[in-house]
Amino acid sequence: MALYEHVFLARQDVTSQQVETMIETYKSVIEQNGGKVEKTEMWGVKSLAYRIRKNRKAHFTLLNIDAPPAALAEMERQMRISEDVLRFMTVRVEELESEPSAMMQKRDRDERKDRERGRRRDDDGFGGGFGGGDRPERGDRAERGDRPERAERAERNTNEEQ
Repeated sequence: MALYEHVFLARQDVTSQQVETMIETYKSVIEQNGGKVEKTEMWGVKSLAYRIRKNRKAHFTLLNIDAPPAALAEMERQMRISEDVLRFMTVRVEELESEPSAMMQKRDRDERKDRERGRRRDDDGFGGGFGGGDRPERGDRAERGDRPERAERAERNTNEEQ
């Protein structure tokens, strides 16, 4: 049997329980056709790079599958029919990863950072870091000389006013 990584995107309107039901349905399709799902990861609701069928966000889910091609074809056929599945992609791999995917590792890092930020407070009592850093003065734009045409325009305007 072949090994696959399969990611599908479900509409944002769908609840997490409905996504879990969809996963179980697709798992049963794979198992009925002689395969098995080694691992599932729900990555949660994430923003899309662009709108897909009027959706700006979607539930992302990863399935690691060990199944014959026919089982995968049947699962993909059912996903095409479903209105709740926005997109899916299947990639054949040499071996399945047993540890958490990069997306799950990223989520763990982000959660740890959020927890650390909550513990560490600035002098004003807020953890966001607004206004806490020392920023050098920018100076007048005309003095910086990055746009000489602005300085010339400002000089002409002052001469015209006099």
